[in-house]
Amino acid sequence: MNEGSVMYKYLLFDLDGTLTDPGLGITNSVMYALGKFGISVSDRPSLYKFIGPPLRESFGKFYGFSKEQCEQAVKYYREYFSEKGLYENEVYDEIPRVLTMLKESGRTLAVATSKPEPFAVRILKHFDLYGYFDLVAGATMDDTRNEKADVIRYALDSIGVPDRSSAIMIGDRKHDVIGAKANGIDAVGVLYGYGGRGELTDAGAAFIADSPADIIRYI
Repeated sequence: MNEGSVMYKYLLFDLDGTLTDPGLGITNSVMYALGKFGISVSDRPSLYKFIGPPLRESFGKFYGFSKEQCEQAVKYYREYFSEKGLYENEVYDEIPRVLTMLKESGRTLAVATSKPEPFAVRILKHFDLYGYFDLVAGATMDDTRNEKADVIRYALDSIGVPDRSSAIMIGDRKHDVIGAKANGIDAVGVLYGYGGRGELTDAGAAFIADSPADIIRYI
C-alpha cells in the first residue's frame, strides 16, 4: 500500500475539494452574499477561488471588502449555506472505497477543514462519510480558529499524535500544504480538487495525487 519511505498512521483530510466537490453550494452561497451588496456574478468558475481559504480572507482579497463588510458577507453566506448550500455537494468517486481501505488498514483518519465544524459534521453525516473518521476538526463559528494551520494543530493535539512524522495532511489547496508544514507534517496535494499542480508543488507538497485512489500510493 505504501510506495514511500514513511508509513503514515495518522491521516488528516481536507473536506472541500478533497472528500467532496462543493463547487455548486459554495459558489451559490457566495453569489447570494455578494447579491446582498448589489454585486452580481454570472461567471461561476470565477468564484472557485473561494473554495479552500477562509471566507473573510477571500471577501477582503477578491472584492476589497472592509473588515466590517467581510463580517457581514460571511453572515449572508451562512444564511444560504446552512439551509441549501451544504447539500449542493457531491462525494468524489473512489473516496468511499479509499477511506474503507485506509480504515481497514488500521490508520487513524481525521478531517481538518477550514469550514465551520458544525457544517462539516452535517455534510459528512449527510453523505455517509462521518463514520470513517475518528475526529472532525473544523473552524469555530466565531472564527477564533479558522486558519488552516490552527485547525491542523487542533486536530493533531486532539488525536494525540505521538510523533509528527507519522502524520500527513491530504488536501487540494496551498493552505493545506502550508498549514501542514507549519505543524511539522508532510502533505499530499490532490489534483482532482481546486488547486493546480504548480500551486501545490510551490507550497511544498511532499507528494502529488492525481486521483483519490492515487493517494494510497503515498501513505
